[in-house]
Amino acid sequence: MNTVRLNITLPESLNDDMNRFSEELNEKKSHIISSALDMYFDYLDLKLAEKRLADKNEKHVPLNDFFEELGADVQH
Repeated sequence: MNTVRLNITLPESLNDDMNRFSEELNEKKSHIISSALDMYFDYLDLKLAEKRLADKNEKHVPLNDFFEELGADVQH
């Protein structure tokens, strides 16, 4: 996996928590941040999906049409 170096500013309390978890779990801080962002992005994906489902102007594709487009056989 390719990585990039970032320079970020965090509240001191988050930094303290991260230092504590890093030491106790013997994990690099970058790994903790990466894992936390992965989980948060999963949460944001869910929120975005809920928002799109609630939007009456958003185009929705029926499940059967989705699977048909993939060429998959749908079993009910």
